[in-house]
Amino acid sequence: MRPTPSDLQDAFQDAWPRIVRALASFTGSLDDAEEYAAEAVARAAAHDGDLAELAAWCITVGKRAWLDDARRRAVGDRLAPQLALSETGPDREPDIDMDATEELDDRLVLLFVACDDELAPGLQMVLALRVVCGLTVPQIAHHLGIRDTAAAARLTRAKKSLAAARGGFRTPDRVERAARLPVVLACVAGMFTVAHRTVLDPVDALADTGRAALSIADALVAAYPDDTEVRGLRAVIRLGLARRPGRLDANGVALALDEVDRTRWDRELLAAGLDDATYAMGGGGRFALEAAVAGLHTSAPSVAATEWPRLVVLYRELERTWPSPAVTVARLVAEAHAAPAADLPDVEKALEHVVETGPAYASRDAALALADVEWRTGRRYAAAGRYAALAGLLDVEPLRRFCQRRADVGGGSRGHRG
Repeated sequence: MRPTPSDLQDAFQDAWPRIVRALASFTGSLDDAEEYAAEAVARAAAHDGDLAELAAWCITVGKRAWLDDARRRAVGDRLAPQLALSETGPDREPDIDMDATEELDDRLVLLFVACDDELAPGLQMVLALRVVCGLTVPQIAHHLGIRDTAAAARLTRAKKSLAAARGGFRTPDRVERAARLPVVLACVAGMFTVAHRTVLDPVDALADTGRAALSIADALVAAYPDDTEVRGLRAVIRLGLARRPGRLDANGVALALDEVDRTRWDRELLAAGLDDATYAMGGGGRFALEAAVAGLHTSAPSVAATEWPRLVVLYRELERTWPSPAVTVARLVAEAHAAPAADLPDVEKALEHVVETGPAYASRDAALALADVEWRTGRRYAAAGRYAALAGLLDVEPLRRFCQRRADVGGGSRGHRG
């Protein structure tokens, strides 16, 4: 039976980390591994073959392509002995470098390699998000609040710096992995953040970056089952995915928080996420706190019944643990819900400051928060102006249509002008 396009997509997605890892071990270069993996996958897509053998086939093809190119680059016979020793025959099992005592998920190996402490934090993040998480350069740039050209330059610099620092590809040992784990968690969190902000309704499994992030989080929990930060990260992802079914209306337009139909949430995934969040409470790190925040939002029966004062406390602690403009905006949103009417002007002033001075993603979130405050407090005309401006800037279609709808409705409310 001929595999369906969906079967092919799933097979290629599952095989990609193993192919890249094996080719990186063989060539000694993460950059070469990506190039030859892409070539092998392209060849595989043009042939009918056994999907169960896809990874092994692509690894063999990638190695042969690299050897052919290396031979062409060789001067005389200088590299012939080395190439002869490196040759991997078609019947030989590909030599993937594994720890002698354990099997480690291929995606995790690549993440730990990308998060090498020889690289600057910004380079680690770009390399991990591109090579392992599969985000495009524009997605990475949007997440980091930088230009596409800057993200592309960082990616090139990261690959060159890694090659210069380490010489060849190798799997980090246990001690190195433990030291790099916080950066790895931040990269997976970044992957999910991009999905949560931009892929509100994935069209297929290949486009579902959120589910891919959960799969990596599952692998991290398998490797570090007792780590509260790892469990906290998976809680955040599980709870975010569980609430995803209620984010759009029947026409594919994003919904405001108080419009969401909570009966549509995935109850099984919610329960699993809350279990992780409960376990993570034993720690006090970034993801333990984020899990507590997500747990409170998830457990509330409605927006009005949400424990906003408690969320303010959690966000302030998160700001101390992990300072970020995104956390500041989230804390201000919670304060806008918790504060008495007399204190709202101070909250709005703080949000305006983020709009004017924050990075692009935080400025956008603060503008959305301000529009929401004005909308909820009856200043519909003022809110409509903000929503109209946002509709002209946003590139996430469900959210853009939400802003346009409110701009159209509120634009006729001149009697409520604030």
